[in-house]
Amino acid sequence: MDLGLKGRVALVAAASKGLGRAIADALAVEGASLVICARGRDELEAAKRSIESRTGANVHAIVADVADADQLAKLAAEALAKWGRIDVLVTNSGGPPSGPAETHDWQRWDDAVKLLLRSTVELTRAMLPGMRERKWGRIINVTSIAVKQPVDNLILSNSIRSAVTGFARTLANEVATDGVTVNNILPGYTRTERVEQLADATAAREGLTRKDIVARFEAQIPMRRLGEPKEFAALAAFLASEQASYITGQSIAVDGGWIRSLL
Repeated sequence: MDLGLKGRVALVAAASKGLGRAIADALAVEGASLVICARGRDELEAAKRSIESRTGANVHAIVADVADADQLAKLAAEALAKWGRIDVLVTNSGGPPSGPAETHDWQRWDDAVKLLLRSTVELTRAMLPGMRERKWGRIINVTSIAVKQPVDNLILSNSIRSAVTGFARTLANEVATDGVTVNNILPGYTRTERVEQLADATAAREGLTRKDIVARFEAQIPMRRLGEPKEFAALAAFLASEQASYITGQSIAVDGGWIRSLL
């Protein structure tokens, strides 16, 4: 299927590894030009070279921490200066610390808001006017299964990612007549560094090993395995496509059946 992304320009945040990297790969394969960002220069440049060599895509890399307001503004300005427009915006970041409510002071809550909510809102605010003017745009937010079924010991993620969901669902209605879609993708337990970190944190609390905790995760998933980043990225590429023009305001899980709710 031709997804109609040739000639489009996408900004993918936190794209040096994990889910962001997989999404950048998938969009590049479909012919999109890319702006990618991450905090670490070496990993980011390695990702840029790899994507370019394997796909032939044009990739512009910007070192930026999306939790930092000044760096966020620089990222948006440089991305627009490079290509003149962004057609597909993929908001993404690492996750906040794990742990129950009493382990987090307000500074950690504030940091989580900056990382998850403000980064999404500010990147959207920067790219949305051009999308509305051109009558075409795709905003895709990487959130978490935790917004539909809270995950134990992830109170920061459960709470702040839910705020992102509310923002996106409301925005979807506001921009629907402008040809701009807004959707969230909810990764389940996927084979990424973030899941390894969560497994390690749980293992340390309980005196177990990472292998024990991953086995516990897998036992909760009907497919009995972790997801692969490329499986998640396939949905992102579709939601960015011409064919997904009538899908908006949705939060779609890629979780192997982990969420037990009907909707």
